[in-house]
Amino acid sequence: MCGIAGIVSFLGGKPPAAREVDAMVARIHHRGPDGRGCYVDGFCCLGHARLSIIDLAGGTQPLANEDRSVWVTFNGEIFNYIELRRFLKKRGHAFSTQSDTEVIVHLYEEYGENFARHLNGQFAIALWDVRRRKLVLARDRVGIRPLFFHKGRDRVYFGSEVKALFSCPEIPRNLDWRGVARVFTYWGAPAPGTVFAGIESVAPGSIVTFAEDGRQTHRQYWDWEFPDRGNRDSRDFGECLGGLDDALRAAVTRQVRSDVPVGAYISGGIDSAMIVSYMAGILDGPLPTFSLRFADQEFDEGAYQKAVASHFGTRHTEITVSTADIGQAFARAVWHAESPILRTAPVPMMLLSQRVREAGIKVILTGEGADEVLAGYDIFREARVRRFWARHPASRMRPALLGRLYPYLNANPAASQAYAEKFFGQDLESAEHPGFGHWPRWQTTQRALQFLHPDLRVEVGFDYKSEGGPRLPTRHESWDKLCVDQYVEAHTLLSGYLLSSQGDRVALANSVETRVPFLDNKVIEYANDLPARYKLMGLKEKYILKRLGRGRIPDAVCDRPKQPYRAPDSASFFHRGVPDEGVARAFEKRRLLEVGYFDVEAAGKLFDKCRRGRAIGFADNMAFVGIYSTMLLHEQFVERDGSEHCATGVLPKVVAG
Repeated sequence: MCGIAGIVSFLGGKPPAAREVDAMVARIHHRGPDGRGCYVDGFCCLGHARLSIIDLAGGTQPLANEDRSVWVTFNGEIFNYIELRRFLKKRGHAFSTQSDTEVIVHLYEEYGENFARHLNGQFAIALWDVRRRKLVLARDRVGIRPLFFHKGRDRVYFGSEVKALFSCPEIPRNLDWRGVARVFTYWGAPAPGTVFAGIESVAPGSIVTFAEDGRQTHRQYWDWEFPDRGNRDSRDFGECLGGLDDALRAAVTRQVRSDVPVGAYISGGIDSAMIVSYMAGILDGPLPTFSLRFADQEFDEGAYQKAVASHFGTRHTEITVSTADIGQAFARAVWHAESPILRTAPVPMMLLSQRVREAGIKVILTGEGADEVLAGYDIFREARVRRFWARHPASRMRPALLGRLYPYLNANPAASQAYAEKFFGQDLESAEHPGFGHWPRWQTTQRALQFLHPDLRVEVGFDYKSEGGPRLPTRHESWDKLCVDQYVEAHTLLSGYLLSSQGDRVALANSVETRVPFLDNKVIEYANDLPARYKLMGLKEKYILKRLGRGRIPDAVCDRPKQPYRAPDSASFFHRGVPDEGVARAFEKRRLLEVGYFDVEAAGKLFDKCRRGRAIGFADNMAFVGIYSTMLLHEQFVERDGSEHCATGVLPKVVAG
């Protein structure tokens, strides 16, 4: 895994200099501490920070084709590069390295801007076509690797992280409250939006190009697709089970390709356990595995983690995280996330990746994505219950159905039947709306918006019901409702938060590459084509995966209800009622007035409520963490320029065009 950055000048613009891009790359040294490179000509400068995974000796970037007419700087892994290399050689292309990067330039020669369709991997690519003076930016299908850009009057700047762009003094540094409002609703800002004014994100599955005159075009080369619910699927369950098994095994086989040791996370759930089961059958020797535990037993899954490690005889390492650990590392996590965050959950993942790196492991496979692909979240079950209510308003089954939701929560919202029926029974008349299944979550999350300064609240004017979440293709009307819910989830929580703030950013904070076989496009495409009932059977989540896991992983793990990964939130910043120094400063009346984002009185009352340990459920905790992280973000990136925590590393190797 790596970091990329660059500048391209349009006709008449100031030529980019290597020193400018070197400063950009220095900001993201943590993404690639093993080396730096730079290509520069009169119009383009490409930079690269390398984390060596494939072809350790020969994979230096930026890299060109045979006649140096196409250059690339690339962040990610191309898992089918061996097959692509074989095909391209038959087509007459000559290779000078063994790296996966080199297939990109030759694919571009072969297919032009359609090259990305042929890649199986997780990637952010910047490709410079010297003859056409055209910049091509491409991002993987689901948004595993980030890619941002800023278009100025006569230049475009791009980078793996926003902090790289902010090393350029000509780029303004201000929050975009339309983006922040979406974080305070969907947990992330859906691409191409971001939380910074003037900064755009290349959307997952998309290509953005810039011509020599500055003309910008956008094209989507892939999206989540589902069959029409009226289509009759003649496959029986056993056939589908075997097909999913084949798809997952092939994905893991591709993703363990590496010239450095590969490990895995064990969360205690079925998803990571299944990944470990495939890896154990492919790799030789004890597999290095890593787990995250919590001092607070409400969040700890240690017994299940140990059961998986023991079952497969892995070389297991675990860390135990306390609330004090979370509080101390929170500001660093925000700096890496480059976004407000509503939960502290990214922080322990960052601490875990630090332990992975200390163990000498650069590559980790995880079970992320299984819940989106195979319908594992409570939100899918909850939506099914609510749609049943809408169809059968007088049903007596309501209490029984509610009791099957959220069994892992100490403060279960379904415990009080009266409250649950009032909360979950809202908006039943809108059950056909594509965002219906997500409205209860978004309503809870949006509590944070109530703490904005009144003037800012009016300015934002954001309503998730009218926006409806992500823009769905018109064909969604023919999909099963579960598939609609999966599409919305993939384009909000997954790409906007789980793969970014809680994924790529906190792993690469410690120069660790995470790989996610459940999000291999072949797995997604196979799973999306399955009958919806095989994924959510009644209220049994991930039904087909649990059947696939029977006899492969410990029964206790296979049979347990879904328990999403969580961490202590507001409690992490107070110890015996005394606030940490950072959070106390952020919530000072003078500081809140100075920054001007939040209602001072309302924020102060929330602070006092959390200090006394009286935060109520998710809404209070998310609002508190959201306010604090936004105040930190303002300090780190608006008042400053995002340069703290950055290391300059080694000097780049410069190649002139």
